[in-house]
Amino acid sequence: MVRLIAIAALCATIVDVLWFLVFSHYNRRKGTLVLRWVEAACSSRGRLLHSNWLSRSCLQAQVSFAAHWFENAKVTIRLLPRPLLIQWLLCLWRHQRETVTFEADIDGSPGFNLEISRHRWLTQKPKEISDNTRNWTLSRPGPVVLTTRTEWADELTPLVNTLMTSRGHNLLSVRFRSDSPNLTATIPLDALSGEEATASFLSVLRDLAAGSSASRH
Repeated sequence: MVRLIAIAALCATIVDVLWFLVFSHYNRRKGTLVLRWVEAACSSRGRLLHSNWLSRSCLQAQVSFAAHWFENAKVTIRLLPRPLLIQWLLCLWRHQRETVTFEADIDGSPGFNLEISRHRWLTQKPKEISDNTRNWTLSRPGPVVLTTRTEWADELTPLVNTLMTSRGHNLLSVRFRSDSPNLTATIPLDALSGEEATASFLSVLRDLAAGSSASRH
């Protein structure tokens, strides 16, 4: 009996080690691929300085851009903790997503603090609505902005309009601060399918930075 328990424990240890090694390699390959997309997308206006793994599932890189674009820019790629099985299962259960976060200072810090989070509510058609015997009136509203501000400042309109465009609809959150980093934006990793999508993401960030600059004048 003791021998069987020892064999089972040894097999479990081997499986756990193999799992850790395989998925550590998988995460590294995936993170490196996304970083290549970022490097290719900003090749005309910037260059990758250096990168390092903060953990088995978090890769961070410093990026240098041309003048009047971004300063002190860094990109953080957060992957699911696949090498750690229990943590991975918890992330799946909580529906956590892999993300790419861009942080940078912009040419002249914003004169306001603003945090924008995007939420989508999706639902199946209830049976009551599908019932043809009832005379339901359905409407399809556009995006709705819920704000904690008591007064809406005109300077925020260009920023929100940028997020409403088709190019900005994938952003999960955007934060402007008067302190460094002035701009922080997060997008789900699955929205970056290649160099073209990554370049579009950087273009949206540039539009947001330009909108922030315009709001100061």
